[in-house]
Amino acid sequence: MDEMRPLKEYMERRDFARTPEPEGEMGESGDRSLFVIQKHDASVLHYDFRLEVDGVLKSWAVPKGFSTDPSERRLAVPTEDHPLDYAEFEGVIPEEEYGGGTVLVWDAGLYRNLKEEGGKAVSLQEQIADGHVSVWLQGEKVAGGYALTRTSEEGDDDERWILVKMDDQGADARRNPVSTEPDSVVSGRSLAEVRQEEGGS
Repeated sequence: MDEMRPLKEYMERRDFARTPEPEGEMGESGDRSLFVIQKHDASVLHYDFRLEVDGVLKSWAVPKGFSTDPSERRLAVPTEDHPLDYAEFEGVIPEEEYGGGTVLVWDAGLYRNLKEEGGKAVSLQEQIADGHVSVWLQGEKVAGGYALTRTSEEGDDDERWILVKMDDQGADARRNPVSTEPDSVVSGRSLAEVRQEEGGS
């Protein structure tokens, strides 16, 4: 099997002579399991949720961003796998390039797998294939259990998932981190500052 295959779609959609995004290379799976939520001001502002799985970042676009209220259901649309280096990417993607717009790291940290069967952890790959992912996030803005559930057939052109906060100590219906904590956890910058400092318009 071609080790670059998981990133084939990512690489085919980008001209790395034009975009500052990292070129696609498989990472090595280690003991860590990182997650990142990137705020992406493209044609429509949304948040990209990425989980490190087998050397790549499995990704979903979440139009309304993350909620800490267990009663909120958020649409999550799967996108192509991204390279691990993308977890640190902040910058301006040219408008004529795929996914054009400004990107910042809205939240990041480590996650752990919550799903077990018969006392043994169910891998994230298996969970994704099965259409139900349960993870514990430890970020600066969001923490605790989150569940992703596929609501359409796997591989559908219009594949959809639902993201829900689990009812645990990280739940807080009074918080709205998307609106109250808009800036980068890496650089402290706003989208406007990233656009200005990275040379975008």
